[in-house]
Amino acid sequence: MSGQFEATVDVDRPIDDVFGFLADGHNDPEFSPRVLRIERIPDSPTAVGTVFRSTVKDAGMKTAREFRITALEAPVRIRWAEVTKNSVTASEGGYDLEALTEGRTRVRIFNVLEGHGLGKLLVGLALAAARKDAPNFGARIKGAAEAAIAPR
Repeated sequence: MSGQFEATVDVDRPIDDVFGFLADGHNDPEFSPRVLRIERIPDSPTAVGTVFRSTVKDAGMKTAREFRITALEAPVRIRWAEVTKNSVTASEGGYDLEALTEGRTRVRIFNVLEGHGLGKLLVGLALAAARKDAPNFGARIKGAAEAAIAPR
């Protein structure tokens, strides 16, 4: 079983700045409290093929995660796929960005979650929790981006 969750939020900052903020995975802990540590490999600007290695805490358990950037089209599209095989993984995810009037940006984030082994039984619970948190997740992205990017 697999399924998707998503959130859409309008950020009061220009699209180029929001894209740069989101493409730099080092910012993920600013809006995703489950991310305890993250590193970019190689430690150079994000590009297709870049891997983000992180330690996350889900349901009280720490796990290692690796995501590979599969598409990067500045300033409108970022895609990733999880390469680790934990019990529940994000087989595909991404951001879609759209420039709005007055220097604002609409951001849509999504993840497709898949269960592996025992995770096939858990993925429904993970999806329910992710869908429930999606509006708050979007709000955290908005807050973190607006705090990190100076208004113009």
